[in-house]
Amino acid sequence: MPRLEELANVVLRVPSILVLDMLYKCDIDSFTDHLKARTEDMLFKYKYVIWNIYYLGHIVSTVVLLLPLGHIIQLYLHVLCTLLLYMGHQIVRDYVRDEAQYGYDGALFLDSPALNRFVTALTSQIIVSTLCAFLMRTRRVWLFSAHLLPLLARVVSVPLDWLLTLCSVSMMITGAEMAVFLLANLFVPYRLARATYREIMAIEVTELYRLMAVVVSLWHGFAVPVLFSVFWFVLFGVQLVTNYGTITAVQQGPLLYLLTSVSECCASPYSLLGLTFVVSYTALGLLSLCKFYLGGFNALQNHNVMHRGVTEGVTLLLLALQTGLLDMTALQRCFLLFIILFIVLTSTLQSMSEITEPVVLGLGASRNRSVWKHLRGLSMCGFLLLFPGFMAYKISQFFNMDFWLLILVSSCMLTSLQVTGTLLIYSLFMVEVWRGAALPGLDEIVYYVNGVCRVLEFAVAVCVVAYGAWESLWGEWSWMGASVIVIHSYCNVWLRAQAGWKSFLLRQEAARKINVLPRASAEQLQDHNDVCAICFQDMTSAVITYCGHFFHGNCLRKWLYVQETCPMCHASIKPSSANPTAAAGEAPPTHQNPPPSEQQPSETHQEEVLGPQGDNVCSAETNCDESERKYSNSERNCSKESLQHLHYGANGDSQGVANPVPSCSSHGEVDPEVASQELREAD
Repeated sequence: MPRLEELANVVLRVPSILVLDMLYKCDIDSFTDHLKARTEDMLFKYKYVIWNIYYLGHIVSTVVLLLPLGHIIQLYLHVLCTLLLYMGHQIVRDYVRDEAQYGYDGALFLDSPALNRFVTALTSQIIVSTLCAFLMRTRRVWLFSAHLLPLLARVVSVPLDWLLTLCSVSMMITGAEMAVFLLANLFVPYRLARATYREIMAIEVTELYRLMAVVVSLWHGFAVPVLFSVFWFVLFGVQLVTNYGTITAVQQGPLLYLLTSVSECCASPYSLLGLTFVVSYTALGLLSLCKFYLGGFNALQNHNVMHRGVTEGVTLLLLALQTGLLDMTALQRCFLLFIILFIVLTSTLQSMSEITEPVVLGLGASRNRSVWKHLRGLSMCGFLLLFPGFMAYKISQFFNMDFWLLILVSSCMLTSLQVTGTLLIYSLFMVEVWRGAALPGLDEIVYYVNGVCRVLEFAVAVCVVAYGAWESLWGEWSWMGASVIVIHSYCNVWLRAQAGWKSFLLRQEAARKINVLPRASAEQLQDHNDVCAICFQDMTSAVITYCGHFFHGNCLRKWLYVQETCPMCHASIKPSSANPTAAAGEAPPTHQNPPPSEQQPSETHQEEVLGPQGDNVCSAETNCDESERKYSNSERNCSKESLQHLHYGANGDSQGVANPVPSCSSHGEVDPEVASQELREAD
């Protein structure tokens, strides 16, 4: 039943939007100009009545659209009952006319044709009255039986001339009943609005929050996206059926015929809003299909708002409003809608590229052996590499080069360029897998590949801005073109340059800090006898922080891209006055295991092992045995995939990086006596 209510909530509101759309398209001024009357006073009255009907139609349609579902159902039941009563009166009128033409006014049982006509009319009237009583949920069938008066009069052999009078009387009785009912329910919309207003005002919150609550409630209660989408599809279907088979449709071809039909279905604000939701749902379907193709059903659980078609729908609506799509002629609207849909498609391809990039890089970095997953990722990259270029080639053949066309072509070029960078980095990862060993300087190579791609993107954005500025200065200048240039300059030029320069400075600063840190000697590495806390790999070379922790130089440098603290204890990497020997370039003392006779833990040493709160925090300098170290490594709150993303993130930023602090804790507190006994066994 809930599904049936949701369906009724959408379907029963669509006729109201259709009426509003038809009223918007009506040219009342042109219609009233063609009116003719005997006097100017009568003409003025005609126009006054027509305009009042026009405004009343808007009011009634809006009220019906905003009614609760139960009241809408009651309204449609009353409308259906009215139609049944009208049909019953038409049946009676036809019967009376047939009897007048037949000319027999004697007893019915004496004439077989007259009896058959009477039985047929009586049966239909009984069915109509019963259906009306059933729809109104009442047992008083006589309320809907006024049209039976001519039939009852025919039974008692009333003259045929009187039957027409009785037919008119029955219609008047039915009309009086309907008038009484309308007067009794005239203020129902007012009472509903007053009750809703009281419920809203009863909420003791700020005015802004109350307004937002009302908007959200109406949005979800009326299912606005689904409602306008269904309305637009009904409008589009009617347009297709109406123009199907015409000479114009045959000459245009299927693609142009569909595009023309779509443009005809966005000639009002209601249909434009419906097209916005349809485009949004279409983009969501394409993005969901891309996720499913790359990762299966589990990939559909990603609820990123930017990948739910919202961007594409908002882009369509804003471009249509800025360009004045509603005020254009049919041919101009078709042409402009083609451009807008092309922009929306390029935005969808960009979103698909953003979905594909982490999946493909994750396959290369995690060394996944599934050939089918690699094939799906590479095929999607191939599609995103070739299809935008094909689109740019096709649209450049239809139009001459100008600022707007350059923006469209540049968007396609940027998508292909980003996919090219993704494929290059993926190839480097696969070469590393094929070698079976890490490539020397892979991080630098990946950084430079990303850097070259970003520089090319920046160059394309600069070219677009320069061409737009040149065309504005020496060509046709407009406020809209100038605003687009300003927005493009800020978003695609200034922000890109700022992000690239910041990334470059971060890498320079990280390299400078690594260079001043002391290098661990072979004896220190042997005494340390542990893995790097960032990558979990054995250390043949390492740097020592001022707090005494050992890390790979490359791993620590990648960490410094994110923050300037030690990954283990979060102490500052910068030298301080408390570490004079370390600041001078000497290796800081490492923690050594005391001899067995001196292993009774003091208060200070116990705090170092257990932590300030008494937790058993395993640090890199704690000399545990091999099994303990493996257990602590398995308890660290970071994954190999997130560290790979930290290693090979674009421009050295911290996007998608989880907290890779290698911390681990046991399930209970450490007993000093047990710890001393385990250390003796390890020695």
